Amino acid sequence: MTIKDSGNAASGGSATPSPNNIGQGLGQSSGAGSSNPKRTHTIMSAEDAAAGKRSFWAEMELTGNIRNISPQLFDLTHLTHLYVNDNSLTKVPSEIGKLVNLQVLDASNNKLRSLPAEVGDLIRLRELLLANNYLRTLPFEMGRLFNLQLLGIKGNPLPQEFSSLHAEVNGTSKLLTFLLDSLPVPTVEPPPRAWLPLATPTRSKPACIFTVLCYNVLCDKYATRQMYGYCPTWALDWMYRRKAILQELRHYSADIISLQEVETDQFYNFFLPELQQDGYAGIFAAKSRAKTMSESDRKFVDGCAIFYRTAKFNLIKEHLVEFNQLAMANAEGSDDMLNRVMTKDNIGLAALLETRMEAWDNGVPHGYSPPLLVCTAHIHWDPEFCDVKLVQTMMLMHELRLIADESSTGRPNASSAGKSPTDKVHLLLCGDFNSLPESGVIEFLNTSRISAKHPDFKDLGYKSCLQRISYNSDRTTEYTHAFRLSTAYSAEVMPFTNYTFDFKGIIDYIFYQKPNMTPLGLLGPLDPQWLVENKVVGAPHPSIPSDHFPLLVELEMTAGSGSGSSNSGNQQSSSTLSTTSVSTTSSSSTSSRR
Repeated sequence: MTIKDSGNAASGGSATPSPNNIGQGLGQSSGAGSSNPKRTHTIMSAEDAAAGKRSFWAEMELTGNIRNISPQLFDLTHLTHLYVNDNSLTKVPSEIGKLVNLQVLDASNNKLRSLPAEVGDLIRLRELLLANNYLRTLPFEMGRLFNLQLLGIKGNPLPQEFSSLHAEVNGTSKLLTFLLDSLPVPTVEPPPRAWLPLATPTRSKPACIFTVLCYNVLCDKYATRQMYGYCPTWALDWMYRRKAILQELRHYSADIISLQEVETDQFYNFFLPELQQDGYAGIFAAKSRAKTMSESDRKFVDGCAIFYRTAKFNLIKEHLVEFNQLAMANAEGSDDMLNRVMTKDNIGLAALLETRMEAWDNGVPHGYSPPLLVCTAHIHWDPEFCDVKLVQTMMLMHELRLIADESSTGRPNASSAGKSPTDKVHLLLCGDFNSLPESGVIEFLNTSRISAKHPDFKDLGYKSCLQRISYNSDRTTEYTHAFRLSTAYSAEVMPFTNYTFDFKGIIDYIFYQKPNMTPLGLLGPLDPQWLVENKVVGAPHPSIPSDHFPLLVELEMTAGSGSGSSNSGNQQSSSTLSTTSVSTTSSSSTSSRR
């Protein structure tokens, strides 16, 4: 047996098993290095050993005409490379699936007649060498090895279908796709997500209780095997996924639905007609690139959609926020605004809604009741452009303030509203912000302000542009927006809203305006144990139609303006909610920080 030693002084090699117990068979364990020039090893000097240096080894080679492998080997779960080639192995034990960190497995030139299904659990494998064995088939579970780049199967009496696929250009990928698509998937529906109560409704004054759902549905053109290699082709197909998405929307039956990544054609020919049957009306806007495309290409461009239950709300006006156009209009003095922000075609979409009389409990509000401003947005995705994400969000909040100011013009009894935008509308902001909770984007939304020197700006030349759109434009050290917002979900409640193999985290949010909106409850996360038990390494999945999970919140909205109302809900303790109400007339007096 040869153990490759990286020469690293880190601890971790203390669990080294006896070489005589690992490989069992004819011949002795060999201490000589492999003849393969790609594999070299070093041996710790006597001086280093005497000095107490400890090595960490993650690669192992077993040689010596070995016929069986001891179960002890599979306790070495830290292994990344395992070489058992050129032996006399007739089988690979099912315990191989415990070596979840393996990146290279070489079992070529043995006498293997079959492979266990558990080989499909080695999802980090990049090289799997099985040449010159007696394999007559491959387990369909091997299709789950979506990181595999090199598969050696020559010299095995495999079916012609396997050999032919493997011989094609990109043969490894094609063979894995065939195996995964052929793998029977048991129908195991995820368990219901728990409903988490947060507060009790107000009984002393008029209030509207409604639910809002936010969901990035993953549009068809992004749902590819290149992006989601762990998902079967048939489960990525839009016709399959859209049935499950619609089933989710109908199951949760939210009063307001905010969707991202909705293709133009799917909005008009699927979502809108289907949801109209359930009592919804909807609005939609495609990303800005659609304006430059032909009619046939435009229908595949994705965008944002808002649906609202017509029994509770009437549409007053819809507003499109195009970040590239705003960047162009505000680019004076900033090449970065032109070169970095204007080139991204993300959008926001807002619906100004009037609450119908029938939707109020405890009587009908007297006098002026601010309309509900519902906004959904899909912010730029690239982590390298954190400055663009933040600038887009600041432009969005500026536009929402202008919409709020415009909303009171010409409306009956609107003169009784205060001067602050928070008095003119009740803002509900939902979307895929592609930003983690600790990012500048979420800090800005949650606290109503952000330092002009925040690292997310990358010291780029945005200052003069951003001062012009800041709510308190006279401040030179920070930028502000006009609303008091809080996010309904926190990391303690929902550890991830986006769930892929490479990334799991919170990037989707529902923000509500304080103090006139109070969360009464929200939909909890999917049971993580179910994900583990069913080996769901990422979404989409045959039982999960998108790479995002929908967020659902029940909100209570009171009628009063922000300057004169108090939060009278019987609030339970929650890290996501503010437990006190602070009257405010502008964001400059807001000191709420999360």
